[in-house]
Amino acid sequence: MEDPNDSHPEEIPGVRENLENNATAAAAARIQQCLETLNNIPLNIAITGETGSGKSTFVNALRGLSNDDEKAAPTGITESTLECTPYPHPNYLNVTLWDIPGIGTTKFPADKYLKLVGFEKFDFFIIISGIRFTENDVKLVKEIERMEKKFYFVLSKIDNDIRAERRETDFSEEETLKVIREDCVHRVAQLGIESPKVFLVSSFELHLYDFPLLQQTLERDLPKNKRDTLLFVMPNINPEIIIKKKEAFQNKVYYYATLSAIGSAVPLPGLSMVVDLAVLVSAVTEYVFAFGLNVSSLKGLSARTGVPYADLCAVINSPLAAAEITKARVQQALTELKHRATRTAASRYIPIFGIPLALIFSFNENCKTLESILDEFADDAQRVFERALV
Repeated sequence: MEDPNDSHPEEIPGVRENLENNATAAAAARIQQCLETLNNIPLNIAITGETGSGKSTFVNALRGLSNDDEKAAPTGITESTLECTPYPHPNYLNVTLWDIPGIGTTKFPADKYLKLVGFEKFDFFIIISGIRFTENDVKLVKEIERMEKKFYFVLSKIDNDIRAERRETDFSEEETLKVIREDCVHRVAQLGIESPKVFLVSSFELHLYDFPLLQQTLERDLPKNKRDTLLFVMPNINPEIIIKKKEAFQNKVYYYATLSAIGSAVPLPGLSMVVDLAVLVSAVTEYVFAFGLNVSSLKGLSARTGVPYADLCAVINSPLAAAEITKARVQQALTELKHRATRTAASRYIPIFGIPLALIFSFNENCKTLESILDEFADDAQRVFERALV
């Protein structure tokens, strides 16, 4: 089986030839196009469930929002979804969670359901229940199976069950989860679904119970080109996911470092620092959002966990986290950029031979810079995780 983490940066066709022929502008355009493609791979997640199942709270949790956030999906037992409602991820507009209507209504009969909701655009379906799964859920799954799409059952209020069972004198959380999971699987199987994938989740505490397993399963089942897209939008639910994010970004350092190096090697006075800095700002911004170290993500984490925002910021070391990412801030934090520009200035304007020398030096410096930033962000994300959730 293919290892989802066994990935390496692929050489972009044409870039090497462009650089060997001193066509740096063409090389830069190829790399930029590749990065834009990687950063905008669409991911559409369909989420359905009966009213009161906790569907909207689950949608909000995946988007890193509390239920009272102004961008949150509306919650409440009186809510009834009559249309497919898109909820874009606040930090990644290429990722959309869709709240889709229940199956079997007059407007959405079972035999026409997937066509009416536009099933083609969805990468997978999550069927939410607060208590038990119903015959309507199974009807939907059979239609999804017929269309050869992936689906997952999520029992979204397992924390309520655990809280109720704690009153028992012989309470065992592990045993309780096992019994509930086996009962869910048995009930769904009785309704005609073979080997159903059932996950026990608390939308208020995603780091507990089966959500990490759900994340791993989704990652494994997705096409390779969409795995990082899912990874970057996932909340930091455990140290392993932080490590995965760091590894995924390490595979893109090559692209950013090369693009930045090309900028510092173009023989136009005054251009190198501007181009270099713009590329690094893009990379740093991507890192900050994926690690949940931007202001809005940290405030959202504070709202969901009850840990004061100031306490989360107190464990952060990077001057680029919990702050607006601007060119001025990045330039201030990366003072070595000025030093690098000085050291490459002499060779940069030597025709043909000078540019490759400057490019190689700049590439190496950019790699060191970006890897250092990644290390610091990953360490900050780990400390924030421990402060908020451990």
